[in-house]
Amino acid sequence: MSHTTTGEPARRASGATVPVLAFAGIVVAVMQTLLVPVIKDLPRLLDTSPSNATWVLTSTLLSGAVATPIMGRLGDLFGKRRMLIASLAVMVVGALVSAVTDALLPMIVGRTLQGFAMGAIPLGIGLMRDMLPRERLGSAMALMSSSIGVGGGLALPAAALVAQHADWHVLFYGAAGLGVLAIALTLLVVPESPLRAKGSFDLPGALGLSAGLVLFLLPITKGSDWGWSSPTTLGLFAAAAVVLLLWGLMELRVAAPLVDLRTTARREVLLTNLASIMVGVSFYVISLVLPQLLQLPSQTGYGLGQSMVVAGLCVAPLGLTMMFTAPVYARLSARYGPRTTLIVGLLVIAVGYAGGLGLMNAAWQTVVTSVLIGAGIGLAYSSLPALIIGAVPASETGAANGLNTLMRSIGTSVSSAVIGMVLANTANDVGGVAVPTMHGFRVSFLIATGAVAIGLALAFFLPRRTPATTTQLRASSEEDANLARAEQALAGEEPTGFRGRVLTADGTPVARAKVTLIDRHGRQAGATLSGADGAYALAVPAAGPYVLAARAPGHGPLAHAATHTGDRPVDLDLSLPGETVPA
Repeated sequence: MSHTTTGEPARRASGATVPVLAFAGIVVAVMQTLLVPVIKDLPRLLDTSPSNATWVLTSTLLSGAVATPIMGRLGDLFGKRRMLIASLAVMVVGALVSAVTDALLPMIVGRTLQGFAMGAIPLGIGLMRDMLPRERLGSAMALMSSSIGVGGGLALPAAALVAQHADWHVLFYGAAGLGVLAIALTLLVVPESPLRAKGSFDLPGALGLSAGLVLFLLPITKGSDWGWSSPTTLGLFAAAAVVLLLWGLMELRVAAPLVDLRTTARREVLLTNLASIMVGVSFYVISLVLPQLLQLPSQTGYGLGQSMVVAGLCVAPLGLTMMFTAPVYARLSARYGPRTTLIVGLLVIAVGYAGGLGLMNAAWQTVVTSVLIGAGIGLAYSSLPALIIGAVPASETGAANGLNTLMRSIGTSVSSAVIGMVLANTANDVGGVAVPTMHGFRVSFLIATGAVAIGLALAFFLPRRTPATTTQLRASSEEDANLARAEQALAGEEPTGFRGRVLTADGTPVARAKVTLIDRHGRQAGATLSGADGAYALAVPAAGPYVLAARAPGHGPLAHAATHTGDRPVDLDLSLPGETVPA
């Protein structure tokens, strides 16, 4: 039995753990948004053609998409903190490579390495699940999930300021410095999770998924340059379909797959992932449209004639509002469940985009639109990991959230390609320069509203789950356990499961020790507290291998592997190690 749950992880998580993990997420988002203010200048800065310069952005997107599920799975197998540090270290190396070059190829290599940091988001969410008590988990995951938007919102004006007043390479030195700080804080503050998934790393699955994603995302991001009906674009889409289909068939036959497609196909997981794509689409539209609208000269009749820095400051509330919605989300979710919070978030986004169609005449109006849409996206993003975590085993948290983060990335990629195409096709040609039109901006907002409508339809089909049912599995009181045993005794039944006593090494009974039953997938199958005489009893849902984890104040934890045949109770006494120094 390779899945162990020794220790009391929540006890080791300090108050600084959540802010440090959220900071790592913000660093990743800063890396992603870093070059947005200098996108239009990249061909000149790198002495290359505009179509080649787009590879500087495309390479980060592709490596991030590939790294996200892979790092999630590696974290489940070998330690989430270890893989989080590895992701950030690769990002720092990539930032330093980019900081010392003006050539296209080394820049693309550096940006590809920076994309690997995308794995930090699902790893951070997985660490939180493993370490935090239930009452802190909701708001912590909300903060981690919205850190992408927070970092993006804060990075835009900061990067614009640097790009306007200093050499653009300073952006990469800044990103490397933030990465080093995030690594140092993680080493100092964040404990490693004791949870491990069983099995080995599925290398063929990782290579197959990587190839399929690259073949799929490449034509999406380059389709407007190559032509959507060109043989290259259509050929890559066809190749992606074939590779991903073969990869899926292979994953279904592997004992320890990179992505458990059976879990992914569950209604709750599938609908949440599809809704994530729609939220990703809606998030990116405002990030693309508002900065352009704000910076267009007022002579166009609709441009707002603002500087790069002011444009960044007007869009910054998008990220700030996402950060402030995390505690609001925790309260809403605790009361109504993450499904309701997702629906509320999508409705707020829809109101923001619908209102934004008429609020395009002054800079303050774009700030109102940013605040509304940021609040909606903050609520929607915060709901996604909670929905995923509620539907998958604990040992698959990293991989499942990695896949969910990937779905958001696919949403932003599709959004980037579609909105880029819309703005290009509706632009006016003024002296050889394509100037976006107000019609193009409004069509982009309508597309975002359509994506939100699809997301809402998907969210309404998610199964209802009241907060009470999600917390009920976590622990049961001594009275509940005794009541269950009394009911079985009255019915003349012998409880089928594990029973025995929790004792010290010298045979003294341990009262009120928590005994948790964990199945072979890492899921909690039951929990109880020992009685005054140390006695406990736990029913099993089915025959098979289990781990019984026992802990009590003043004693070391114990994890005991045992197998249940399913026909009669198994007598098993649990002997706790000697006293421990309180943490």
